[in-house]
Amino acid sequence: MRGVTVAQEERDGLVEAGWLLEAVAGVFRAVGFGEDAASVVAESLVEADLRGVSSHGAMLVPMYVDRILAGSVSRKESAEVVVDLGAVAVLDAGDALGQLTSDQAMALAVAKAKKHGVGAVAVRHAFHFGGAFRYVQAAAASGCVGIAAANTRPLMPAPGGAQPVVGNNPIAIGVPGKDGHPVVLDMALSEAALGKIRIAAAEGREIPVTWATDAEGGPTTDPNAALKGMLLPAAGHKGFGLALIVDVLTGVLSGGSSGSKVKGLYADVSVPNDCAHFFLALDLASFGDADGFADRMAALAAEVTGSPTAPGVDRLYLPGQIEAERSDTAAARGVKVEASVLKALQETAAKVGATLPEVRR
Repeated sequence: MRGVTVAQEERDGLVEAGWLLEAVAGVFRAVGFGEDAASVVAESLVEADLRGVSSHGAMLVPMYVDRILAGSVSRKESAEVVVDLGAVAVLDAGDALGQLTSDQAMALAVAKAKKHGVGAVAVRHAFHFGGAFRYVQAAAASGCVGIAAANTRPLMPAPGGAQPVVGNNPIAIGVPGKDGHPVVLDMALSEAALGKIRIAAAEGREIPVTWATDAEGGPTTDPNAALKGMLLPAAGHKGFGLALIVDVLTGVLSGGSSGSKVKGLYADVSVPNDCAHFFLALDLASFGDADGFADRMAALAAEVTGSPTAPGVDRLYLPGQIEAERSDTAAARGVKVEASVLKALQETAAKVGATLPEVRR
């Protein structure tokens, strides 16, 4: 590209984080959410983009809005507490945006943990909650080990099966670290998230052969064939087993939906997703030595990151460390947003009458 430096080319796909927050929040205000609720949803989506997890970022806005307009996602801004007993609670989300009810659920789990040592909250009749890391980071910031999980529509077969029977059900665990830097494990239990396959399809890129099958159950590198097929579990039967247990902890335990009763996010937008969530908080102080935990955790982390590297490897990382560092860099330099995602965001804003500020890069 004559006359354009490499640095300029790199910035072509970047937008200011503040602009993206403002734009996404403006869309949700335009469809009927209050200032605080719109900001919470925007923060969750943009935080995912900052961390480089674009499958859970601003690309979701058009689908969220289509569902709100179709009525399968409500404009409720909190869930109803239907069970509140000691360390345990069950919430009915009423098809509200998952970020709103999940912030509520983890806050309740943490409050119960501070009183009882442990807090467990299950949520039924819920909707997609974005990146699970958000909720376990909140628990860690409050001095708790946090766990968050969700079920999805069936996307993966049982080992040897030819029909999807369980979702790629994400699970995240956040552990307080020294100096406020938590260790965060956040993973879907498929080899890759469905959103990453959708992005590959939109961009015309192949996917790794380990990610998914075609409709007949054969491995494929074609993202469009994969979208008609099945995801493959991480670590084979081990990933499948974990995904099944997450379905139990979320849908079965809460009295909500599990298995085939959970509907696809990109299916009929008038039909509720009806997923379920689970949140657990363990209060470190209740185990007797929160300061000692921090020291022991720091020692373990140093042992991991300070261990010898394999040939050609410069550095070792803790779970979530790469994403956290990427977020810090993106916050200062700009958030990478694909042109297709930016265009869809602008089109969605126009559809709902939101006036977006001029893109700032």
